[in-house]
Amino acid sequence: MRTIILSAALLLAAASAQAQRLMTAEQAVNDALQNNVRMKNADNDLEAARQAKKQAFTKYFPTVSATGIGYMADKGLLEMSLGPGMEMSMLKNGLMGGVSAQLPVFTGGRILNANRLADVGVETSRLQRRMSEKEVVLTAETYFWQAVMLKEKLKTVEAVERQLAKFANDAEAAVTAGVSDRNDLLQVNLKKNETRSNRITLENALTTAKRLLAQYTGHAGDSIDVSADMSGGLPPSPLQLYADPSAALPHTTEYTLMEQNVKANRLKYKMTVGQNLPTVAVGGGYIYDDLMDKSHQFWVGFATVSIPLSGWWGGSHEMKKQRLAVRNAENTLKDNGQLLVIDMENKWNDMNDAYRKISIAMESIAQAEENLRLHNDYYRAGTATMSDLLEAQTLYQNSRSAYVEAYADYQIKKREYLQATGQ
Repeated sequence: MRTIILSAALLLAAASAQAQRLMTAEQAVNDALQNNVRMKNADNDLEAARQAKKQAFTKYFPTVSATGIGYMADKGLLEMSLGPGMEMSMLKNGLMGGVSAQLPVFTGGRILNANRLADVGVETSRLQRRMSEKEVVLTAETYFWQAVMLKEKLKTVEAVERQLAKFANDAEAAVTAGVSDRNDLLQVNLKKNETRSNRITLENALTTAKRLLAQYTGHAGDSIDVSADMSGGLPPSPLQLYADPSAALPHTTEYTLMEQNVKANRLKYKMTVGQNLPTVAVGGGYIYDDLMDKSHQFWVGFATVSIPLSGWWGGSHEMKKQRLAVRNAENTLKDNGQLLVIDMENKWNDMNDAYRKISIAMESIAQAEENLRLHNDYYRAGTATMSDLLEAQTLYQNSRSAYVEAYADYQIKKREYLQATGQ
């Protein structure tokens, strides 16, 4: 019965493993861009900006309206007395209606600038969507490499467990042969317990990391696994990724977004000026009335001129206020542009530092492996203690952990640099 239960459990575990999707960094990014709610909201915001642009375009066309009114009174609205006993009452009931159209001829550039501002709004939404895309890509890669790092650390723990099992056999043999006391075996068993505890911590952390990645990329919590080549090699040199900060600045999303902010404020200033200019419109309409039991219909044309005389008092202050807003946007563009250049240089240094740490970690692994091998030989020869051997094994485990941490950190730093330079 135990054999049947064990076989069934193994089959279920194998089926679950096959059902999981093995995800690379590129697949994690692509799935996040397709399924993450931040991208869906950014798409909706971009579409809303496009609809606002279409709405602004309708202001070029005439405004058409239809009105109608009917009334009934208990006595005429117009009463006259022509003499004793000669009273006249009119307009006791009536009906009026009409259709009119009005076309703005001159509005101080408000309609034109409103449409240009709507164009800026669409471009701003497009750039904000690109910003959201950058954040989604960086977050997806961060979750991915965190999961990969924990998975690789778990592999290191498994290798350490195999080493400790071998140490335990050697210690048991030494105790049996009478060349060592049981203290060596106790030290190995204590190290094995410590490793088991570390394994539990890593397994829980890895499960959480994969669930975060799955949620962010639009998958079920236990439906994915991660895959990356971390066989101990050194990634290609980051020198080929270098971009001159000053040349890269105009191509960055952040700088372009600030340029759109300057353009929007300039258009708002022009619209403020337009609000204090005369407005000219022409129109016409068809009117029908039946007020004195006789229908009457006619066509009418008209022109209107509206001059905001008293509005200039407050309007002049509003224009000065908006002009200052333009200057603030220009100052922000210049200042933040300098900060973006500094940020590119910092991210370049961070990426290179992370790359050098990989190289250092690789050297440490080679040295730790050799140190562990020598102490293993020394212990068998009786010239080293079990404490020395376990310390060498700890150095090996730490060097492996340092490598996977440096490798994962470099991948994230590389993405941050590419994004900072608009690549």
